[in-house]
Amino acid sequence: MARTRNLELAGWCRSNVFLSVMYLMLFFFFRSVGRTSGQLEYGFYDVTCPNVEETARQVLQLYFTTDPTSSASILRLSFHDCQVQGCDASVMLDSANGITTELDASSSFGIRRLDIIDGVEATLEEACPNTVSCADIIAIAGREAVAHAGGPRITIPLGRRDSTFASTSEASASLPQPNISMDQFMNLFATYGMSLPESVAIMGGHTLGVGHCRSFESRLQESDPSPGLVFGAELEAACAATEPTDLVALPNDLTNFVFDNQYYIDARNGRGLFTDAELALDSRTADIQQTFAIDQQAFFDTFTTAFVKMTSRGVLSLPLICPSSLGIFV
Repeated sequence: MARTRNLELAGWCRSNVFLSVMYLMLFFFFRSVGRTSGQLEYGFYDVTCPNVEETARQVLQLYFTTDPTSSASILRLSFHDCQVQGCDASVMLDSANGITTELDASSSFGIRRLDIIDGVEATLEEACPNTVSCADIIAIAGREAVAHAGGPRITIPLGRRDSTFASTSEASASLPQPNISMDQFMNLFATYGMSLPESVAIMGGHTLGVGHCRSFESRLQESDPSPGLVFGAELEAACAATEPTDLVALPNDLTNFVFDNQYYIDARNGRGLFTDAELALDSRTADIQQTFAIDQQAFFDTFTTAFVKMTSRGVLSLPLICPSSLGIFV
C-alpha cells in the first residue's frame, strides 16, 4: 500500500504543474523562516496525529510477536532506507515510470517484511488520513524492533517526508558491501556525522538476525584471521553444505533474537560473522569494542545516539507538494 501510494503521488505530481510552482514558493518561504531541509521535531504529530507512536507500537507488537524474525528484518530495513538517499521511504517503491526499485541492488539481498510497514500505514491512514509519512513509519518501526527485542527504548524526532524516486544504481553505490574494509567503514559512518564509538555501536545492530553465506564467504580465506581457526572451520562446513550459498543462513551471534551486547562478546572471542568483527582486532576500535563487550549499558547508550543520527540522515522535512516534478529534493 505504501509503495502504491508513493507511485501514485509521483504520477500525480508530474501532472500538476501549478502545485509544483506552489511547492517552490513554499520552499523559499520556509527557508526564509528557518525551517530548512533535515529539520525534524520531537512531538511532530502532537496536533495532527497525537497517538501515532502508540498506535504504531501496538500494530508492530503483533507482527513481532507472530514472527520473531521480523524484528531483525525491520531494523535492517530502516537502516537500508536511510543509507540510500536518506530516510525517505524510497526503499518501498517498486519499479515503474522511471523508478527502479532499490530492492534489485545486490546489497539489498534478504530485505523482507515490507508488508509490516504497509500494515502500520493502513492502520494510521484510518486514524489520521494523509498525515503520517511512510518514512516516519519506517523509523518508528526500526526503533520499536530494537525495544521489542530487549534493546533500549529510543526517542526519535519525526517529520520525514516520502520520496517519489528510487534507483537501483543509487542503492548499489550507497549500500556498503559485506567485505567493507575498516577504513571504508570508518569513513562511511563519519559522513553520517557519527563519532567512532557511535560507528562501532551502530554495527551492533547485527546482534539481531542471521547472515547468509554470500555475505561473509570472502572471510573464509587464509588471509583473513578474524574468524578464528575453529569458528572459520564451522563456517566453511556450513556454507559448503548447501548450494547456492544464498540459501544458507547462520545466526549473527549466539542470542540472535535478543538485542544485547552478545555480538561484541562473540567478536572478542573470534566468533564474529561479518567483517566488522575486525573491530576487535583493529587498534583504533579494539578498546571501544571491548567496552561494549563488558558493559551492555554503554553499548545501549551509544547505540541510542547513533540510531537517532542514522534515522535523521538526509530527510525530506518540508511539506511534500510535488517536489519530484521539478527535480527538487530538499
